[in-house]
Amino acid sequence: MSVLEEVECFLRETKMAETRFGRLAIRDPRLVHDLRRGRVTSDRVTASIRAFLAAQAMPPRPRRRRSSTGG
Repeated sequence: MSVLEEVECFLRETKMAETRFGRLAIRDPRLVHDLRRGRVTSDRVTASIRAFLAAQAMPPRPRRRRSSTGG
């Protein structure tokens, strides 16, 4: 699967704006726009995008339970 396909799936599932994704992933709000128009990313940028996607896919941490003693 190409990095663009991975990004498109993420955007569909999360309903995140493409500009927000670009800013959060690599500080480039035009990232998705450019990818859709054929931008080829370096291995380093591709790795950064995939690392961002992987970090977002992590399950949420369980919350600590509060003590019911109020102590």
